[in-house]
Amino acid sequence: MALSDDYPDLICKLPKFSGQFEARRLEANNCEVLFATYPAGTVINAHSHATENVGVITKGELLLTMDNETVKISSGDWYHVPAEKEHSAEFREDTCEIEFWFKP
Repeated sequence: MALSDDYPDLICKLPKFSGQFEARRLEANNCEVLFATYPAGTVINAHSHATENVGVITKGELLLTMDNETVKISSGDWYHVPAEKEHSAEFREDTCEIEFWFKP
């Protein structure tokens, strides 16, 4: 699954994000904006970070686990992960999302 299959060319030309998944980064004051793709089968193990994150699934679905509860976030749905909150993610199908990582 290539980023160019799901996002416009101008988005694909943004700087690459360095992380566990393919994404392009759009700089914004006090926030990073990522246009991410996750191939089916991607698992991101439990972790936390200093940023407060919100995102919207644009294709596919996310299984997001926080506080031992897993919720399915489908295409068109938004999610929120508070800063320092341990969470994990699973993508059972090819998935795209736009993520906003707000700095403290």
